[in-house]
Amino acid sequence: MINKNELKYIQSFAHKKQWAQESVFIVEGPKLVAELLDSDWIIDKIYANVEWADMQTDPSLNIQVVEDFELEKMTQMQKANQVIAIVEKKLYMKPIEFETQFTLVLDGIQDPGNMGTIIRTADWFGCTQIITSEDTANLYNPKVIQSTMGSFLRVRVASMDIAIVLKAANLPIYGALLEGSSIYQTNLPTAGFVVIGNESKGIRPEIISLITQAISIPKFGSAESLNAAVATGVILSHWKSQ
Repeated sequence: MINKNELKYIQSFAHKKQWAQESVFIVEGPKLVAELLDSDWIIDKIYANVEWADMQTDPSLNIQVVEDFELEKMTQMQKANQVIAIVEKKLYMKPIEFETQFTLVLDGIQDPGNMGTIIRTADWFGCTQIITSEDTANLYNPKVIQSTMGSFLRVRVASMDIAIVLKAANLPIYGALLEGSSIYQTNLPTAGFVVIGNESKGIRPEIISLITQAISIPKFGSAESLNAAVATGVILSHWKSQ
């Protein structure tokens, strides 16, 4: 049975003040935890019901068996799902290499669901690095982690001053705008940047000024705009198809 202090600690991750300052974060559900176990991310502790715990064969896992009603008290989801893991945030030793890879740049993506879906979409198309503005939804927001469906394990996401990065890089910078060259008539390079802007305001003017080529997705129907995650998927699909 979990003690009250541990329970309060895990419940506190529902608040940004907690998950933002801690060196660990919460991952929930058998699928995500199974992917964690196959990765190089470090799991500090696992809370699981007896059914999940009995299926594990690794004796080194720090598993505490809890009752289902306790998982219900601990979960950040609408309904608890067998297992909750406390995981150490990733500390990358190597700097991001912009010169050899294609980089997705997120400028003010604020919806955690959109953020998680973008990471998942990048993973699908083999885009392994994303840089984000400081006002973009944080990777370790529990809603972002769940929305990635495990893709956070394979896509490196770094928050930084994107204006400084773009100014310093001697690489093409593409920006997804309503007015621009059709994505279908644009050859995206193997190394470069594609900027996706805020869901309602788009890319900030100071970042637009750094863009070397504006690109757009042609509209064939009557919708006013595309969801940011959907637009990212269209752009990455074209990038990968070349």
